[in-house]
Amino acid sequence: MRIALIHVAQETNDFNPKPTTMEDYRAFGILAGQEMIEKQGKHGMTGGYLEAVQESGLEVETIPIVRGFAVAGGRLDRESFEYFQQCIRDGLKDAGKIDGLMLQLHGACAAEGIDDVEGEQAELCRKILGPDVPIVLAMDHHGNITTKLMANVDGIVGHRTQPHDLHDTGKLGGEMILKVVAGGAKPVMAWRKIPLVSHQEQFLTSKGPMKDWFDKARAVESDPRVLQVSNFPMQPWLDVAEGGWSTVVVTDGDRDLAQKLAEEMAEHVWALRDAFQEREAVPVDEAVRMADAEPKGVVVISDTGDTVFGGSSGDSNLILESMLRQNIKGRALIPMISKSAVAELAQAGEGAEVTIKLGGCTAPAFFTPLEVTGKVRKIADGSKVVVKFYSHQDQINMGRVVIFDVGPVTLMISELRGVAGNLPEVYRFFGIEPEEYKIAVLKTASNFQFFEPITSRLIRADTAGPGQSDVFTLPWKRLPRPIYPLDKVDDWHAAHPANKR
Repeated sequence: MRIALIHVAQETNDFNPKPTTMEDYRAFGILAGQEMIEKQGKHGMTGGYLEAVQESGLEVETIPIVRGFAVAGGRLDRESFEYFQQCIRDGLKDAGKIDGLMLQLHGACAAEGIDDVEGEQAELCRKILGPDVPIVLAMDHHGNITTKLMANVDGIVGHRTQPHDLHDTGKLGGEMILKVVAGGAKPVMAWRKIPLVSHQEQFLTSKGPMKDWFDKARAVESDPRVLQVSNFPMQPWLDVAEGGWSTVVVTDGDRDLAQKLAEEMAEHVWALRDAFQEREAVPVDEAVRMADAEPKGVVVISDTGDTVFGGSSGDSNLILESMLRQNIKGRALIPMISKSAVAELAQAGEGAEVTIKLGGCTAPAFFTPLEVTGKVRKIADGSKVVVKFYSHQDQINMGRVVIFDVGPVTLMISELRGVAGNLPEVYRFFGIEPEEYKIAVLKTASNFQFFEPITSRLIRADTAGPGQSDVFTLPWKRLPRPIYPLDKVDDWHAAHPANKR
């Protein structure tokens, strides 16, 4: 049997005004054909799918079409959207007869003038393949389920954990497409759109209300008639007309059961809606004082508003300003993304003392430049940074990188987004040992797993920014209303005929 494979992914933050471009995709590598297997065969969802194929013992010819990944950021520019549409169109047309499509997308991608990129991609695949070729979609559980997406795929598998289980999701997707193509399974889907949005502080699936909801999904899957139950707590920075949380149930031919279970899953999370609104973050100055007062490091401060993994700009200086103003005693690490700063500091040269305005250029609605004086410690090539523990791939491109010391703070400033400083091995690549520092600021709201082995304490800072926890003051324009907790919603029920999907 012949299974086509497509992997195109980007997570959009609508409050980051800087568009995602082809440069962002090229930084992580655009692959086609066998190069996908050669370079991604052991990584992420692609690696998981291939493992499912290998373990099945079936004779499967995988037809790799295209792989394009960019780290989260602003909306795609139109060129990037059209580029991958053309790759998908040409690749599927040239693939010949195929028996199924393994489609791997993010689920929360938007482009210039297009709210539902994945819906457009799925629809394109369906138009080319026709109604009879099964399409199984594996995606991030922070994605947004839409009517168009559901109408054009036969089955959906979402991540089961945060931090993300990319490999496992790819494997589950691979197992489902093989069950359909070779095993005779007849997937039917039911779903509910839930009028709910929430900050990310309760997004970890290892505790709290998110664990409760995801544990219920696993319990429901114990029924042999159920192929998959996937929950989708849409990330809270996607401002789209069909936004909101969702749950999707896939059964083997039993539509009534799928509807019943989708209703149960939706009612379950709706009952937990207030628990998702509980806050953990503290004001910036307090977070800095708490971290500096800890007896030992590494104390991780989560810069929630500037989460690069959530698509924020990466150039917030709010925590830097607080550290310098409060004259912290311990040493701190902070990453920053700024092409202009790298250019200015690189021109000054290693060893130079420079006064420069840092940060606040990309998202001026949230940050303003901060003037600081420091010393250029190192200028380095970050085009091939080795990251053994990053599940997407083992090498990333951060462009030129400057290590800049400002008082007790060491800044790692990169031209490209890369993974910011969210992995200790990135600092080590540039000769910096994070364990020698008291504090490390991470540009993520929930991906703390990379620093966890050396973390003494985690503190969430309630920073403003495109990824901020304060969803009430974000400039929403397209999100459907009413939606909880932005609006009062007292009478929603999953069983209402209008909510049946």
